[in-house]
Amino acid sequence: MKLLAIEAQQFASYYLPRYRQVEEFGGNLHLLHGIGEPDFWPAPRYRVAGSPKIDDILAAATDWHAEENFDGVLTFSESSVMTVALAADALGLPGVGLPAARNSRNKLLMRQAHERGGVPHPRFRFVPDLPSALATAAEFGYPVVLKPTMGTASNFVFRIDNPAELAQRFADASEGIERMLAYVMEAEGVDLGPHGLLVESFLDGREHLFEAVIWDDELFLGSVVDRATVEGKNFDDDVHVAPTALTDEQLAEIRQIIGSAALAQGLHRSVLHAEIRFHQGRPHLVEIAARPGGGGLDMVARVTADYCPIRASMDVARGIRPRVSHYRPTGVHMMGTCLICEAGQLEYVSVPAEVSGSDRTLLARITAQPGAVIRRPPDGNNILGFLVVTGASAAEVKHTLEEFAAKIEVKLVGRPATMTATPWSGAHR
Repeated sequence: MKLLAIEAQQFASYYLPRYRQVEEFGGNLHLLHGIGEPDFWPAPRYRVAGSPKIDDILAAATDWHAEENFDGVLTFSESSVMTVALAADALGLPGVGLPAARNSRNKLLMRQAHERGGVPHPRFRFVPDLPSALATAAEFGYPVVLKPTMGTASNFVFRIDNPAELAQRFADASEGIERMLAYVMEAEGVDLGPHGLLVESFLDGREHLFEAVIWDDELFLGSVVDRATVEGKNFDDDVHVAPTALTDEQLAEIRQIIGSAALAQGLHRSVLHAEIRFHQGRPHLVEIAARPGGGGLDMVARVTADYCPIRASMDVARGIRPRVSHYRPTGVHMMGTCLICEAGQLEYVSVPAEVSGSDRTLLARITAQPGAVIRRPPDGNNILGFLVVTGASAAEVKHTLEEFAAKIEVKLVGRPATMTATPWSGAHR
């Protein structure tokens, strides 16, 4: 099984654990970076095109395919979904196609697809300037949500409660989205669709994350994770729990909604990461990405629901129906958090062996490197990494997560060392 993975621009070592999983699951992984570090992946299965331009990346992929005859092409990077769709077409391999990829990447086009498909979603409008944003917010009614069309990981996504706040955050977001990694790491020369800001109506309920597969228009929910905290103004992707508290009836309704939304986006054979938020007691679509979720959700899915998004990605890339069934929790409890600190330049993060080596720890991974500038809202939404624990009950995993997070030491340049904050203080089931 010879697979080609592509990142238009390398995102440090963030996806390296997933590339290793592909190999552990029997894939012979070749990696192509448009822009990337030398010696990142074993030679001769690694190439760097030396250019972020889509034509150069596709030329490098085509030449390599002529030599290796790849079975499939894939990506785990949100910023490379459209690049891989174009590469699949160029190489004659299975893919979702550029229109579906664009609909699954650009939040305005995604919302328009959901509207055409009759899927429950927030009201939305593209707002090219502050007056249009203010008029839209007044029409929708506060609170509203301000978000980028090309964002990811809640960067420059704000809850807005009044016109003065909207004026300030519109200025922050307008500047920030131009340097946002999710945007600048896209391949050059690809039509990304409108780049700017949306105002959306606020959804007032709980949020849930789904790893799923659509195959020949049938939707399978592989795993479900509930968001455990009530966010403030900035929608930090912080604490999640499994198994879900959703009922079978709610899951059936959500399955229908995600399936209809995926088809509206043009996805017929794809792995999916979907987010649902309740509003006035009913589920509404937040977004659907044509890739697996990040932040350890692949490991969570395997342990709590016996579904592997990485294996599913490998199969879909080759045009093979993945091994997936409708959601079946294993009974293992999980609680996980993004590790968050104050803004500043990172000196170090220290995870003690009693945390990283514990049999209760599913994932303890630091993604921010020493010297990195940590930006926090309203300037960005950088995190330190992830901590995920498992156990036999919801109470046990909550206790373990609090205990372990309090042992992780963080040092910012010019400041005393501290332990990581505990953003789940408001968590409840």
